[in-house]
Amino acid sequence: MNDRMVWIDCEMTGLSLAQDALIEVAALVTDSELNVLGEGVDIVVRPPAEALESMPEIVRTMHTNSGLLEELDGGVTLEEAEKLVLDYIRQYVSEPRKAPLCGNSVSTDRGFLARDMPTLEQHLHYRIVDVSSVKELARRWYPRAYFASPEKNGNHRALADIRESIAELRYYREAVFVPQPGPDTDTARSIAAKYVLPAETVE
Repeated sequence: MNDRMVWIDCEMTGLSLAQDALIEVAALVTDSELNVLGEGVDIVVRPPAEALESMPEIVRTMHTNSGLLEELDGGVTLEEAEKLVLDYIRQYVSEPRKAPLCGNSVSTDRGFLARDMPTLEQHLHYRIVDVSSVKELARRWYPRAYFASPEKNGNHRALADIRESIAELRYYREAVFVPQPGPDTDTARSIAAKYVLPAETVE
């Protein structure tokens, strides 16, 4: 792996891989310090008519309020969207399987990418950086930091959601993570020794 992080967010007509469609995909690449590289991409995808017809009302309202629904007729194909996103990512992550996929609850996005944009999905490392995991741990271990976290205003558009996810991780890094450079090697080894589990014996 390298120090680059690939942030992707998708908007869909629902959460079902069996029947829902991908309608927007955005990407930003950051370095390990969460500095954004380049301008990123935000692509609207034209969905099949049947996906629009079966869209749950709550999702339809969300995409209407965000302005995404009215942009769908002018969207591109999945193949065109995948190429545009990959062209941007490859400027900063040229080798496949080197940079993790990052975002919030990003396993859902990965499922749609694997289905609809397999070349893009396979360019990413199998590991993910899920900010929602950090958030769940903070809620349990550092509740004051959790309840003081930055307010979100992304309005369910893909690129805005990514920017908020990056800002959220910056916040948790500063609020709950050990300050850099972290413990020295001896201290880290001493801590690690406390959590080495005994080897299981086979009877």
